[in-house]
Amino acid sequence: MNLGSPDSTSVPDVRKYLREFLMDGRVLDAPYLIRWFVVNCLILPKRPKESAHAYSAIWTEEGSPLVVTSRNVRRLLQKRVEIPVELCMRYQSPSVEEGLQGLAASGVTRVHLIPLFPHYAMSSFETAVVRVQEAVKQSFPNMTLTSEAPYFDQPDYINALVSSAEAFLKRDYDHLLFSFHGIPERHLRKSDPTGTHCLSCANCCEGDHPAHKFCYKAQCLKTMEAFVAKAGIPKDKYSHSFQSRLGRDPWLKPYTDFELKEFPKVGKKKLLVICPAFVSDCLETIEEIGIRGQADFKAAGGESLQLIPCMNEHPRWIDALEGMTRRFAAGPMNRIVPAT
Repeated sequence: MNLGSPDSTSVPDVRKYLREFLMDGRVLDAPYLIRWFVVNCLILPKRPKESAHAYSAIWTEEGSPLVVTSRNVRRLLQKRVEIPVELCMRYQSPSVEEGLQGLAASGVTRVHLIPLFPHYAMSSFETAVVRVQEAVKQSFPNMTLTSEAPYFDQPDYINALVSSAEAFLKRDYDHLLFSFHGIPERHLRKSDPTGTHCLSCANCCEGDHPAHKFCYKAQCLKTMEAFVAKAGIPKDKYSHSFQSRLGRDPWLKPYTDFELKEFPKVGKKKLLVICPAFVSDCLETIEEIGIRGQADFKAAGGESLQLIPCMNEHPRWIDALEGMTRRFAAGPMNRIVPAT
């Protein structure tokens, strides 16, 4: 299960997608009436046209890069395993119901969900799991459902991530930036089961703490730490940031767009950017980083910004998905992520 994409670059299709996405209470976590007003009166009058233009810059003959890549990944995985594999998106097409119906038509009664979100966040991983749980309960009561837990530091995922970036890391570069998708700071506090740990101090993400099981920031940093250890990146040659913020509330810092303008000032003019929160290239990687980010970086005095592509269809990523699938098929698993 991946995030999803508009069905086309037309403004009506983009508006439809944005409405479904932003009306999700785990994405824009305001009371319904406030959320409805913000989405329909403040965002949708202008944002669809702007987003449609951005999507047009990355659209392929086959369609949305995220959907096309996700379909290819499903096909490649299906070639390797004997049990049925279906694809769905949290928003738009193919829908959760379509994916489950495809499994039901194959006689499936035990389903394992693999969210294509390596890190836990209420606006990505959690909403994906809950959405499938609801669909199973409502329309497929004979199915049992488990979900792969966040795999942000699992060796197969880290190995795939490093392997997919290997050729780019051999190039001459001044700095490697890990740009993760941003979330509002309040989401971290809401997901903290202790209610007191997340963002309580400057080093709250260090070490191990019960809150880290649901802490997006801590998991992102653990991905970065595992990556640089595996790839042998010196401590002074990498950093992290968070992109794609929306609205005026504080989001996780530092902000990617701010960082891109600061690097040239300190002599970091050859930049590599990797986006580990995404397993498939999409608007946020190709357009936000590869096009707009590159332009901002060069305008600030940078020489080159190279976006390291997502894992997409890399064989090591398919290996990782095959491992998840075979472990599920082998027997009962304690990998259930409960609705919260």
